[in-house]
Amino acid sequence: MYVATKGGERAIDAAHDWLAEERRGDPSVPELSIAQIREQMRLAVNRVMAEGSLYDPDLAALAIKQARGDLIEAIFLIRAYRTTLPRFGASLPVETDAMAITRRISATFKDVPGGQVLGPTFDYTHRLLDFKLAAEGEAPEAARKPADDTPAPHVLALLDRDGLMEPLEMSDAEPGDLTREPLEMPADRPLRLQALTRGDEGFVLSMAYSTQRGYGRTHAFVGELRIGTCAVEMEIPELGFSVEIGEVELSECETVNQFTGSKTEPPQFTRGYGLVFGQNERKSISMSLVDRSLRWEELGEDDTGAPAQDAEFVLYHCDNIQATGFLEHIKLPHYVDFQSELELIRRLRKAAGADMQEAAE
Repeated sequence: MYVATKGGERAIDAAHDWLAEERRGDPSVPELSIAQIREQMRLAVNRVMAEGSLYDPDLAALAIKQARGDLIEAIFLIRAYRTTLPRFGASLPVETDAMAITRRISATFKDVPGGQVLGPTFDYTHRLLDFKLAAEGEAPEAARKPADDTPAPHVLALLDRDGLMEPLEMSDAEPGDLTREPLEMPADRPLRLQALTRGDEGFVLSMAYSTQRGYGRTHAFVGELRIGTCAVEMEIPELGFSVEIGEVELSECETVNQFTGSKTEPPQFTRGYGLVFGQNERKSISMSLVDRSLRWEELGEDDTGAPAQDAEFVLYHCDNIQATGFLEHIKLPHYVDFQSELELIRRLRKAAGADMQEAAE
């Protein structure tokens, strides 16, 4: 006999109190401040902002603290808070050409206008634990340099100039907004890019990796990866012109993909594109690979049946908040459902036993 255990409101309140105690940890250890999380766990903060669709480092740091470091829970908190905010306008498209660059690399050309900037990167570090960090002494003087304001045109423009790159198609149509309307299929490219930039980093990474292993027919080069800050401008109707209202840190990646041509398109290089909040280059590269794989139909390619080519599969499963909600609901009470399943199995076993006995006779 299965009996439901009743705890009620007191049990839930006690669980919340215990959670707060666990979140604080040992009271003899100094409590983490929001500023510490914001400044010293910046990559985690960037991920929460990107997948939470809200650029606010302080709020992202607060969410990480409240979630005890569970980034998906922190993303959930940020998205929930975002729904309470009024929308009073829309900014103009950011000009990444004018980005104040802290990191910019190209795997396709050695010498590019504006130069290559390694910036802060793990690429050339040894993956060995640095026990000096455990000493918690004064940090060494950083070799930090101000962002480079030197004009740096996009590398893919070099190929575009020679007619080797597919032309950019600009549209004046207002794109959809996944933060206000649910995703519907078929989804155009702006909606696909929104879903990918909000998508779970691990999922998008695994989809990108699958394309590199042959499940998506892409052979990509990083045409350019750039990280830096961009000004955000907004048109003020009363003024008749746009004003700068702030700046955001962005990671942008454009991949160059080989394309032998199709019935509708000539042989040329094609693009994959990724853009996310903060320094989040793994996500932006992954996003650009998946974006290119999802473009198979518009480029006249064959559908190979690869997961990364299936827009419905990718876009409906990349959102970690939706996935978490559906996953975690199964730990809530399902007593009635399970009782019906239990009764069904008992009836089937009884019927199967009778059939076996009849066959034996």
